[in-house]
Amino acid sequence: MLRSGFNRGEEIRTLLLLGWPIMVAQLAQSAIGFIDTLMAARAGANDLAAIALGSSLWLPLFLALGGILMATTPLVAHLIGAHRERRSRQVLQQAVWIALLLSLLGVLLLRNPGPVLELLQLEARLEQTTRDYLDAISWGFPAFLLYQVVRSYSEGFGKTHPVMRIAVLGMLCNIPLNYVLIFGKLGLPEMGGVGCGYASAVVMWVMLLTGIIYLMRSPRFRPLRLYRHWQRPRGGVILTFLRLGLPIGFALLIEVSMFCVLALLLAPLGETVIAANQITISYTGMIFMVPLSIAMALTIRVGQLVGAGQGDAARHAVITGVMITLTIALVSSSLSLLLAESIVGLYTDREAIIGLAAILISIAAVFQFSDALQVSAAGALRGYKDTAVPLLMVFIAYWLIGLPIGYVLGFTQWLTTPQGAAGLWYGLLIGLSVGAVLLTTRLVRIARHADVDSNSGAASVERLQH
Repeated sequence: MLRSGFNRGEEIRTLLLLGWPIMVAQLAQSAIGFIDTLMAARAGANDLAAIALGSSLWLPLFLALGGILMATTPLVAHLIGAHRERRSRQVLQQAVWIALLLSLLGVLLLRNPGPVLELLQLEARLEQTTRDYLDAISWGFPAFLLYQVVRSYSEGFGKTHPVMRIAVLGMLCNIPLNYVLIFGKLGLPEMGGVGCGYASAVVMWVMLLTGIIYLMRSPRFRPLRLYRHWQRPRGGVILTFLRLGLPIGFALLIEVSMFCVLALLLAPLGETVIAANQITISYTGMIFMVPLSIAMALTIRVGQLVGAGQGDAARHAVITGVMITLTIALVSSSLSLLLAESIVGLYTDREAIIGLAAILISIAAVFQFSDALQVSAAGALRGYKDTAVPLLMVFIAYWLIGLPIGYVLGFTQWLTTPQGAAGLWYGLLIGLSVGAVLLTTRLVRIARHADVDSNSGAASVERLQH
């Protein structure tokens, strides 16, 4: 898989082979949330609202803490590139300790949502259902984080197909579990929306156990004896891990929270605007899975090449990955512009919502180029184990530039008449474009200075051991 020569067609094939299973896995995990919403809606409006509120609280927490554990991928990829596969066992074991610690934090926050729910001033029944839903899903939180370690470890080796299969298995298990627990089948009590929480928790444990069995039985991992000679927490390794992982987690939190703030700012404008905004977020989120998958493949590929000391090959991989994501953006942007109203028509038949959402999707079609560029740059930078400076760049682009400009365009007359939802999405376009420029500039600088000597690459991973 690691070669000093370069062939563009072969590199494209390598990235696509790594990326498409990741895309299927991401879509399968997203489908779990969609299935929850669809089935909870049949249980009643209160249950559906509780899941919507609960998801807006636990999902950012899951992404932020899970993002920290995503540092496992580049750390392992560097070791694989340097032909130190057995050393990766230490990364896995120390990541498990970190996951257990983060699990305690996550469960504590999910089971004590009172301060946040009180600020929302909910009806008593809705607040209690939301509390029960969060309590139910908290049972799966440790499994989710531990599975993130298993998944990231496997991806660091370039093994993405098993991750895809496990994600699809989780999605398929979620449907009957939801049915049984929401509607009280097989002699179990009818739990309504709270049943979604328990179903998701069970699915998380199923995915974790399946992942563990895979690592134990796979011919690729069995010789490494990952679960033998278990190490105690080692401060140096954990510190190295957190220096890489914390910026990833915070970057994901910044991005997710930006869309949450977007929804909150538009809430006073009425249900039509809220619905149009949600449809646009749903559609763009699904489209984003494709360049995101290539970006995650870039993290693996670049990490392995840099670990092997093949700096030139890593740079070629970066160029190829960016070309792929921009090509994907060209196709998706064109289709979005041409079929905007038809796309919205799949969600609703209300003319007012269709008209506004079509405008927002047209704006989103333009920023898909910036989005593809920034996500591929961020993925490659993780492969170079560079995450702290990109975090600062993302914060500046989104929170200091994108959202303020969006607010000015959407709700003030400082530059033009208030544009409402469109103004906020124009601000998002500007923020993503700035982020793309900053991250790409950073990537060019880092790639130019990457070690091309194999001894330097080996030395960079050796520091992880001490």
